[in-house]
Amino acid sequence: MTAGRVRALSAVCALALAGASSAAAAGRSLPSAPNASEPSLATLEECVTSVVQMERSATFGGEMIALPGTVRMTMRVDVQEALAGEISYHAIVAPGLGVWRESDAKVKIFKYLKQVTNLSSPARYRALVRFRWLGAHGHVIKRAEHLTPRCVQPAVLRAA
Repeated sequence: MTAGRVRALSAVCALALAGASSAAAAGRSLPSAPNASEPSLATLEECVTSVVQMERSATFGGEMIALPGTVRMTMRVDVQEALAGEISYHAIVAPGLGVWRESDAKVKIFKYLKQVTNLSSPARYRALVRFRWLGAHGHVIKRAEHLTPRCVQPAVLRAA
């Protein structure tokens, strides 16, 4: 391998690692997909910080795959907040949160995104995503729940 190719390969690897590191540092999960051993996944898709409160947002996602015998799948997103100085999280109330969303019948992959805006600062946000696989007559085949990575909204510095 020539020295030029080694440098080019090193640069590509460095960019890939930098992308993975920046995604982790920003609190986003790296792309992954549910599989047979873990058929559900909860993610922080986007965390937008701003000095303007109305522009601050977090987008949380859930994805699940059908298990044998699944007729429908349901998913619920509950967003939790911890303000500065608080150790524990508490659920927040906003339109569309805490509601079970249902897939169409016979769907093999069910994805749902929920964006929450107008976030407080300084604060931390995460989502508890709950999953249910339903069989015939609405009987629950399996349940799961996952916490997403955190969306950190830093303190806003004000001009003196």
